[in-house]
This record gives sequence, structure tokens and C-alpha cells, in this order.
Amino acid sequence: MKHWLGLLGLLLAGIAQAAISVTDGAGNVVTLPQPARRIVSLAPHATELLFAAGAGDRVVATVEYSDHPDAAKKLPRVGGFTGFSLEAVLRQRPDLVVAWRDGGTPRELERLRRMGVPVFISHPLQPGDVALEIGELGRLSGTEATAVRAAAQYRQRLAALQQRYGGRAPVRVFYQLSQTPIFTISGKSYIDALIRICGGVNVFADLPLPAPQVSTASVVAAQPQAILAADEATLAMWRRWGGVPAVAHAALFALPGDAISIPGPRLVEGAAALCERLDAARQRLGLTPN
Repeated sequence: MKHWLGLLGLLLAGIAQAAISVTDGAGNVVTLPQPARRIVSLAPHATELLFAAGAGDRVVATVEYSDHPDAAKKLPRVGGFTGFSLEAVLRQRPDLVVAWRDGGTPRELERLRRMGVPVFISHPLQPGDVALEIGELGRLSGTEATAVRAAAQYRQRLAALQQRYGGRAPVRVFYQLSQTPIFTISGKSYIDALIRICGGVNVFADLPLPAPQVSTASVVAAQPQAILAADEATLAMWRRWGGVPAVAHAALFALPGDAISIPGPRLVEGAAALCERLDAARQRLGLTPN
């Protein structure tokens, strides 16, 4: 009897050791009895994080605008930006759901938890959080080795940008999110951190909201030396303000694509493009040799 009890104890200990626990972006401890095999992603950036972590073949469904990498385009959709279908998620029989903290669906997520479906909340606030979440999702998926490599490569590329550009002459930057009304980013946004990595200074860093609304007059008064937006049409609204240094020195730059707008592994590519624009602004402003 003691022999069998001993074996049972060892078996139970092994099961306990196999359990995986991580802390998600909301501070919740997420525990799985074994690596996830059927994952539903409820945010485009979470889909990219999962693929980067080596768990792409475990993602069985996602939401609209999950277009990267190409394999994600083929996955079934269970919702979009405003919410998801609980029934569609459950049909996928997930053993893990990865959601966005600001996705606007807390009640549905709580219902999933009550049904026994583990939920990991992704909430990367700063560029470094991307690498952190890649690692955590790799642990939950049983692809930790791949995730560790991807996270390390991401950190190294960010550090290289910081080393190359961070000490250069500071450039006062206005980063425009939308044209009407005018929204920008404050120091609470991860984009502000990227601007600082590139040696820039966000002229609206002190505002309290992550994405505050500002006026034309406040932008002109801030006297930015570089203005960045998603497209040329948005930049065109500033060309009549010749007293703004960014306009006077033609330091108006489009930063197209979603690499910088989605807090995923491609964020480092968006950061590199941002650094290149700010370096071009330095040259036009005479802050660095041509």
C-alpha cells in the first residue's frame, strides 16, 4: 500500500509541476494545467505576439484586422474591434483566450472565465512590454525556447536604436494621430517612448491622457521641429503655418503602415522608421552635419 501511495504522490507532484502560471497585463495570474493547444486571439497585436512566440500553429481563430503574418489572414474571425461573439469563441473549444485590456468586452471575458476558459489579458504599455508578453505567451503555449529568442532579438534591436539615436541632438516632435479632431500622444503612450529612443522630445508629453485631443493653436504654440502623421493628407493642413519650425524646414514626415500603431513585435520596425525621420529632421534643421 505504501508503495502505491508513494507512486501516487510522485504522479500528483509531476502533474502539479506541469502546471504553467504567468501574470498577464492586468496583473492576473493565469494558470494552465498544460501548454495551450487551441488559442483564440481577440486583438490583432495579440495575434502577432502569439506568432512571434512560436504559437502560430496553435491559434485557431482571431478577429478582424489580424493581417500579420500572412498565415493569420486565413484564420476564422470571431469578432472585431468593438467586441466578439461568445458563441463563435466557444465553438473553437479554446484552452486559452488572449484578449486586449481596452477591448471593451469585460463582461464577455468574465463569462468565459466562469465557463472555465483561461483568459490572458494583453496590455503592452511600453515597448519593453512587447518582449515580456512574447515570453509569457511562449510559456503558456509550450514554445518558450522560440519565444525567448524572439524576445531577445526584439530587445536587442530596440537597444541598438537607443544606442545609435538616443544621444543625438533633441528634436521637438508633434505626433498626429488624426486630422479632425486633432489627436496626439502623451508621455503615457508607448509611441512617446519610441520618440525618446530616437532622441526626440514629444511636445505634448505632459498631457494627462494617453491620446489627448489638442487644438491647432496649441500645436502652433508648441513650435514642433518635426511633425509626423500617417499620411500626406494629414500633414498638408500644417503647410500654411510657416512660423512653425517643422513647416519652415520641411520637416513634415508621413509614417505609413501599422508597424508603429500596433504594439506587437513589428514595433521595432516602426521605431526604426521613426528614428530615420527624426534624423532627416535634424539635417534639415541644421542640427547635424549633412
